Amino acid sequence: MDDEVNMWDFLEPMSPEKVARLSPLALAYIGDAVFELYVRRRLLAGPECSQAGLHRQAVARVRASAQAEALRRCRGELTAEEADIARRGRNARTSVPRGADVADHHAGTAFEALLGFLYLSGRRERLLEIMQLAYNMPEDER
Repeated sequence: MDDEVNMWDFLEPMSPEKVARLSPLALAYIGDAVFELYVRRRLLAGPECSQAGLHRQAVARVRASAQAEALRRCRGELTAEEADIARRGRNARTSVPRGADVADHHAGTAFEALLGFLYLSGRRERLLEIMQLAYNMPEDER
């Protein structure tokens, strides 16, 4: 069956052609999940903490304002291709949650689109560099 998906396919990169056809919001969709899993895994590797504590720490790192700041911090180090993906993610039409900062929401989407692009393209080392930068942001910037 051609439509059948191997459960381990999520570890394999997509073809460059397929990645190029994905919308910025599709890239952000997967980038959000990749970053959330990365953050949760890192938190579990740290000191023991209550479920509520883990949740608070995760939210501090994955919320739009933290992602926007992470993107600002690494913007000067992005390749032209990465900057273009982030720009497309930032400009994608999304509905902004009530009470959210519009600029942070768009920048957070840009960050997630970049992560999604790197993940699906199989650029694991670069993906890790950017996620580490975002994760290790000083507490006062989160």
